[in-house]
Amino acid sequence: MPRGWQVGIDVGGTFTDVIAHHRARGEVRAAKVPSRTDDRIAGLLSALDAVDLAWPDVDDLIHGTTIVTNAIVQDDHAKVALLATRGFSDTLAIGRQNRRHLYRLDLPPKLAPQVPAARRFEVTERLDHDGRVMVALDPASVEDAIARAEASGAEAVAVSLLHAYANPAHEEALGARLRERFPFVALSHRVNPEAREYERTATTALSAGVMPLAAAYMDDLERAKPEGSGLHLFHSAGGMASPEALRDLPLGLAASGPAAGVAAAGRMARALGLERAISFDMGGTTTDVCLIAGGEAQIASDRSLGGRPLRQPMVAVESIGAGGGSIARLDHGSLAVGPESAGALPGPACYGKGGDRPTVTDANLLLGYMDTDRVLGGNVHLDPAAAREAIAPLGAAMGMTPEAAALGIVRVANAAMLRALRRVTVERGVDGRACTLLAFGGAGPMHAVALARAFSIGNVVVPAHSSMFSALGCVGAEMSYAQQRTLRVASDAWDGARVDRARRELCASLSAPLRAAGYGNGSLAVEEVASIRYRGQSYAIEVPAPAFDDPARLGRDFMERHRTLYGFATEEAWELVSIRVRVSAPRNGEVRSPAAKANEPPSPTRTLPATFDTGAPVPTPRYDRAGLGPGSPLDGPVIVDDAWSTVVVPPGATLTADDAGHLHIATGAAS
Repeated sequence: MPRGWQVGIDVGGTFTDVIAHHRARGEVRAAKVPSRTDDRIAGLLSALDAVDLAWPDVDDLIHGTTIVTNAIVQDDHAKVALLATRGFSDTLAIGRQNRRHLYRLDLPPKLAPQVPAARRFEVTERLDHDGRVMVALDPASVEDAIARAEASGAEAVAVSLLHAYANPAHEEALGARLRERFPFVALSHRVNPEAREYERTATTALSAGVMPLAAAYMDDLERAKPEGSGLHLFHSAGGMASPEALRDLPLGLAASGPAAGVAAAGRMARALGLERAISFDMGGTTTDVCLIAGGEAQIASDRSLGGRPLRQPMVAVESIGAGGGSIARLDHGSLAVGPESAGALPGPACYGKGGDRPTVTDANLLLGYMDTDRVLGGNVHLDPAAAREAIAPLGAAMGMTPEAAALGIVRVANAAMLRALRRVTVERGVDGRACTLLAFGGAGPMHAVALARAFSIGNVVVPAHSSMFSALGCVGAEMSYAQQRTLRVASDAWDGARVDRARRELCASLSAPLRAAGYGNGSLAVEEVASIRYRGQSYAIEVPAPAFDDPARLGRDFMERHRTLYGFATEEAWELVSIRVRVSAPRNGEVRSPAAKANEPPSPTRTLPATFDTGAPVPTPRYDRAGLGPGSPLDGPVIVDDAWSTVVVPPGATLTADDAGHLHIATGAAS
């Protein structure tokens, strides 16, 4: 029987965020609990308990998880065997010829291949780049390779045959035989149907390596899920999908958590009418930033994770190891922050759970940004003496007071985040100064104004539910699937029929799980992106909403995009390298805005000293966020507290609340 609750749960490296929304009543419940890496199902149940719900009360649970991300970053994979075309089993070992550390000859030039030579096997077959069969698949070589893979002790198999993206027949036949002997098989034409042999093979090997872990977790979820309750997982391209659809394609979860926050930021940008915005999600372990254009998060298909190529449609998030729990240290005499994190346990020293190394959170507390008398989330008591004790030795080593060292820690962390902002804007031909910074996560609103000023951004928005924003993204998720396919169609030999056929095939395959979930074709939205390059170029650029039926216009759109990115364009021949299709089904999961409060001047809860860039403590009034309504602006210095996060408004900035509970901050930056 429907109970009306939709719940979004985002499991982060330090905390698990949960938001429950009852659409009929308009009721919203939110909470944070420490993440449980020892028992993930128990972690989900504790999150539900924190909002006074049991799983049978929930109609639909949408879950963002870092389980696949962590497995890739920590190189914790199942034993994988690779089956490749004869003569190409060493693709993973050869890779690309660039060094990871250009000036460090004492370090390995590249990572060891995911699959060692002892588990790489070959089959006799060959296709050309158009998918024509040059050498038929040899059954004897297939049986020999499968027998050797079994003998190697492999738990999963990756299949990457030459040019399988153009013709999957040989991979499909090989996959059918493998599934008779192995429970986990990844085929490259399903994982990444694109050219670039090394990246496609590496991505397929990664997919096979995390398949057993992802499948076991999904099985646990299905066993724990009550009958009649829906379950979806948030995927890397910014939507939700069923566990069944992700079981064989687990890399769809590689950026699950960050993608949920970015999706919520896109919806907020649309609601506020922001043409360009940057999502800024600073949590306990990492900071994730992403460009939002026209209310849509930017999507990229050529990413890396843990130093491994990862070619999947994913939100174009730049992640850095700088969060509230990032540990500060001296590195050859210079102050460095992260990527090592104190995590959930022991956590920052000021949490009183056994941590004793200085973190960004300890620095923020020592600077007076956090209220020592507040109990975060009802169960975390802040200990300023522990924060000072953790930072003091670092300050002494630099000849500074603990407060000066704390200010240095915050500045170094901000500098790392500033570089990430440049990567998502300037390096993509976008003037970041014209963007609005959307700040969320437990620590994002604390650093947002200082970061925006350093980048000459004039406006910051801190959304309602900012500390649980990724969970909010899960609640409002739409169901969607995306895939990219290589075509290589030249502009001077345009084959419109081939392009249309590929578009129809992609649309049909991506629509199938949506129709199975009960969505009709009339309710589905289709988005397309073309990847185009000049003939002879190595890499393509993306053209959104491509005019496939008008190649002349498509060429003009490509040249304009090329001019924006690189400052020039020519009239020479170009080629359509690949197309990406995303099919989605809109869903009414939006959390309603809270009712507007009375337009009355708020009163500070107290005034405490806080240290800003001037280096001297300044008396700073603190306000309870729940008491801020639309109306009178507050001039900095001001600090706003809620149950789990802090909004810092330094001198020279001005804060105004709107009737939806969002906080708008004019930074005073000169653009």
